[in-house]
Amino acid sequence: MTSPVFGPPFALGDATADPAVREQHFADLAQQLAAARFHNLAYPGFTDITHPALGALLTGQLLNNVGDPYDGGHGHDHTKTYERDVINHLADLFGAPASRWGYVTSGSSEGTDHALWDARLAFPGQEPVVLASTAAHYSVAKACNRHRLTLIHVRTDPGGRMDIGDLRTVLGQFRHRPVVIVATVGTTMTEAYDDVADIATVCDDLAIVRRRIHVDAALSALPLALLPAHERPAFDFSCGATSIVNSGHKFLSTLTPCAVLIYAEPPVLARTPHVPYTGTADTTIGGSRNGHNPLRLWSALSHGLDVHRGRAERSRDLAAYTHDRLLAAGWPASRGPHAMTVVIAQPPARVCAKWVLAPDGTRAHIICKPDTDPAAIDEFVHDLTHPTTVPATPRQPAAAVLPSQVSSEVPA
Repeated sequence: MTSPVFGPPFALGDATADPAVREQHFADLAQQLAAARFHNLAYPGFTDITHPALGALLTGQLLNNVGDPYDGGHGHDHTKTYERDVINHLADLFGAPASRWGYVTSGSSEGTDHALWDARLAFPGQEPVVLASTAAHYSVAKACNRHRLTLIHVRTDPGGRMDIGDLRTVLGQFRHRPVVIVATVGTTMTEAYDDVADIATVCDDLAIVRRRIHVDAALSALPLALLPAHERPAFDFSCGATSIVNSGHKFLSTLTPCAVLIYAEPPVLARTPHVPYTGTADTTIGGSRNGHNPLRLWSALSHGLDVHRGRAERSRDLAAYTHDRLLAAGWPASRGPHAMTVVIAQPPARVCAKWVLAPDGTRAHIICKPDTDPAAIDEFVHDLTHPTTVPATPRQPAAAVLPSQVSSEVPA
């Protein structure tokens, strides 16, 4: 299967000076991409919140949050005050102590990379071992390889969560070494969430005090945090987490990849000396960092928690509808507690060519977002039950009027 190609109208070497040609091309591209969203059912890039008030800042202002977010440095073209406000707002929601520290990263993978790098520095010469479930994000293995850390996978239970019994068995073999446990809150395929409180309890039972518990909560941290207290899973700092990363381009609809990494205590890397050239400590993975992303995050969060709670409820309601429609059609489907994700048996090739479903060979999934069109779900279910009517080649998206969206000026 190949993705539709939305290519440039001419090679850069042949570029025309006529601005009207470029403007029309990008207007057409916007329509093509908007039409393509109808068939994208698999990936959790939320797009229902837009940020028109930021237009001039996003397109006409350089913003470079170089170095540490807690000191401005020599330059003035940064948004570190917004960055710190975003960090503190999310840290409060996730139960972080006042000693919290964090920064806006390029994505959740960078946040996990930073947490593993810092753990390596925190236990010099002691060879920490990393444990993560078999459902953990692929970037965990990549980061372990980069930092030369031993990674051991823990089995998952039938619900897709880290198996606590297997974790206890594996941890018992490494009581003599520091451990870093990467808990996943919202696995990529099923949106299962590991129980951080149980993970911390196992560590306590085995007297493992040299430990870090990093929570990769790219998709699910905020939706879960907004649940009523009696329904909220045990995933955050109050349950034993030492760091959490939460994506912006997923639930918060920043429209560009980014994430917020939060530590309960300032990490070893926060003690990095100042760089004379920038006037700020080099505490992050990147030197120059995108200063527009904190504005997008702040814009999204400024709608208020009730708006985001409603967005999560709409997503879950549509997931329940999708699950019911699939079962009624006789197609195997499952959905975990509080999940926006519906896991399905992998459809025929023709259906997978038309719809973006993230198939892995045996399964695929649908992630319901606030602006997922119920008509898309109905059409998809029809295609499942009538696969011979689906075109043999992927349908190219036609030009379309941009769908109505939640504006940052007028929240739904």
